[in-house]
Amino acid sequence: MSGPTSVSEPSPAAGPLAGLRVLDLATLFAGPLAATLLGDFGADVIKVEHPRRPDPSRGHGPAKDGIGLWWKLLGRNKRTMTLDLSAPEGRALLLRLAGSADVVIENFRPGTLEKWGLGWPELSAANPRLVLARVTGFGQFGPYARRPGFGTLAEAMSGFAAMTGEPEGPPTLPPFGLADSIAALATAYAVMTALAARTADGGGQVVDLAIIEPILTVLGPHPLWYDQLGYVQPRTGNRSVNNAPRNTYRSADGRWLAVSTSAQSVAERVLRLVGRPELAGEPWFGSGAGRAQHAAVLDEAVGGWIARHKADEVVAAFEEAEAAVAPVYDVRDVLADPQFEALDTVTEVPDPELGPIRMQNVLFRLSETPGAIRWAGRPHGADTDAVLAELGVDRGEVAALRAGGVL
Repeated sequence: MSGPTSVSEPSPAAGPLAGLRVLDLATLFAGPLAATLLGDFGADVIKVEHPRRPDPSRGHGPAKDGIGLWWKLLGRNKRTMTLDLSAPEGRALLLRLAGSADVVIENFRPGTLEKWGLGWPELSAANPRLVLARVTGFGQFGPYARRPGFGTLAEAMSGFAAMTGEPEGPPTLPPFGLADSIAALATAYAVMTALAARTADGGGQVVDLAIIEPILTVLGPHPLWYDQLGYVQPRTGNRSVNNAPRNTYRSADGRWLAVSTSAQSVAERVLRLVGRPELAGEPWFGSGAGRAQHAAVLDEAVGGWIARHKADEVVAAFEEAEAAVAPVYDVRDVLADPQFEALDTVTEVPDPELGPIRMQNVLFRLSETPGAIRWAGRPHGADTDAVLAELGVDRGEVAALRAGGVL
């Protein structure tokens, strides 16, 4: 059973979304990350978790002193409360919370909220201005709507895995939540679009976001290519079908560097830099597609030159030539990089449980109304009593609800 904790009260919200209240009912990962993005810019995000089954992200990945570190990132800028939505008393409290909220984000299978009497008719009756964001694997309708849906399935079904990997190798899935993260960005955008519409007519609406769709959008014009040309992009490893040289190359001191030549002028500068200007005079060199068809020749020229130089020398020479190169980093390099340091991309956040911790900063910088990380993810149910007090629920009722397993 979740009770009040000794963790200090969170600081008041600030930022351009201050005054916006978001109920985060979602788990793993797209819905909660969308709520995090809103909280980063001042929204009052209330994370609602089951009393006995916390958000699984609390136990995802490595932990320190029994405290899940992923949750510290995903749960930042959120107040946490517990509530059993399937209980009649939990349903009633959720409807009261919805009455004071602007946004509800959920990712239950279609029909689950309806089964609990918390579907759109009930929520909109409680608050006609509410925006309900429903994030599921396959959307609210269609033959797959009731299937369990995770980002991995979207990465497979969108075509991403089919075009990722070496030509003779298997389809390759990303080692992180790519589709979920893209869906989170899309959900935050959709919510803000619905809120903008609300300013015009005063009414709320439902956002139906299927995780299989945003990743398909960012993959580019593949449906259009197939529709008009019957073209299916093959796996090409690190090479591109649209330009070359484009690959990763190993330096003399054993470090990997990535080179991109999307612009024709950059491709010409790279070939001059590596001592092969004659290749830039070939008829096929005049277009990205032409260069891609001769990627092996260009890789040999660029890769051979890089293999004879240390990584720092390569970066310096490319910078002087105004050509595009970057070392292939792992997280240790990210944390040591001066550009990331100048941008404060990974920032330090005080945490009462773990002390100072470092995590990614807010997603972008606003000159006049910046976002901020006010606190890292809080313990399960840390703010239940405070949130219910704001609703006018007295201590006696809270104690009874907790004893009954509703909180």
